[in-house]
Parts: sequence; C-alpha cells; structure tokens
Amino acid sequence: MRVGLNGGAYIYQGDLTPNKYGSFRTIQPGFSLFVKKPINHFLAARIHMSFARLKGDDSRYSKPEFRQQRNFYFTTPVKEFSAQLVWNIRGRNYDDYGIMPYIFSGAGVSLISVKKDYSRMDPAVFGESSDIYTGLAIDNARGTPRALLSVPVGIGAEYPLSDRFSVNLETSYRFIFTDYLDGFSQSVNPKRQDHYHSTSAGIIYKFGKKDKGIGCPVVKL
Repeated sequence: MRVGLNGGAYIYQGDLTPNKYGSFRTIQPGFSLFVKKPINHFLAARIHMSFARLKGDDSRYSKPEFRQQRNFYFTTPVKEFSAQLVWNIRGRNYDDYGIMPYIFSGAGVSLISVKKDYSRMDPAVFGESSDIYTGLAIDNARGTPRALLSVPVGIGAEYPLSDRFSVNLETSYRFIFTDYLDGFSQSVNPKRQDHYHSTSAGIIYKFGKKDKGIGCPVVKL
C-alpha cells in the first residue's frame, strides 16, 4: 500500500476567462492526499482527496473589452473525493527503479461554496434591457450547487527514490457536468460547461513488505 501527498496549482476553466485552456491569471493553490493499492503489475486502486480553491475574474482580461465592463468575479473552495483506477503503462507497479508513467480515471464528488460578485458591472453598458441583466435574474433565482459529480482523468509519472519513497508529477482534468461552477450561466454563455484542472507534484511512501505480486512457485530438483 502507498500513501501520497501532493501540492500544486488548480485552474478554473469557464466563462470568466477567454482562454479555452483555463484562467491561468487566477491560478490557486491546493493539495491532495491519496492511498493507492496495487492490484497487479499494471493496475492499482486509488482513493484520492483534494483540497483547493478556484477563482475567475473578468477584470484580469482587457480583451475582449466587454470583460472589463462586465467585470464578473467568483471564488470557491473545492473539496474533492474520488475513487480511481491507475494504469501503470509499463506494468511496473512492483518495481523500485526508473520512470513509471501512468494514466488514471475515476468518479467522485466535488463540494463547493461559490461566492460570486457582479456588483462591478458597468450599468451604462449592461442595463436592465440587456441580455446579461436578464440572465443574471435567472442565475440568481437558480442559485449555485453545493455538490458536483466529478470525473477526473489524468496522466502522470512516478520515480522511485528507494524501496520506500517515490516522487510523482501528474496533471488531472475534471469533468463536472455543470455551467454553475462560477455561479454564472444564462448571463454569460449557457452553451459552455465549466470545468477545472490541476497540475501537482509530491512524495509517496510505501508501507509493508516489498510485494512482487503473483510470482511463480519455486521448483526444487
């Protein structure tokens, strides 16, 4: 069994950034804990917990110009709990040397508490007759979710330092199936779903006796 601790950067991807890859101007810190148990040489089961924040801010972007005038903002803590399967690409779950790339996916829940702010919006540009003003009324009436179904998908690599310690680096993208991660939908772009992703690095400790999996019986002649 292995226990890991990672720290890294968490990035919001949604309507409050023009960058389709996410809001790199509002990167937030976070950390994760996980317990991993090899099933065989290729496959391992992992329980993963993340604690981070996400943030989006129209005012950080001068182009297109309407973002400075709309000036929406949000922040939320994120507590994510998921069960994952990890595929060791080289089939070396029981080895203690060399780089071991892996991919992973699973399912879980992300707990959030969104605080959104639209008080900085320019009323001279977006008045009561505007689509944004009408959309805000719909968004406010709907409210924001507190729990989201999350599907993490990612890739990483582990490098053993000894038979007990390893270091790892991984990137994880979360599909969350909502447009209300930032608290805005009808007032921005209801056709575009929100997501978030992270890149982190950390250390892993291996408990117990060294396990080589299912080996062949010894035959004495």
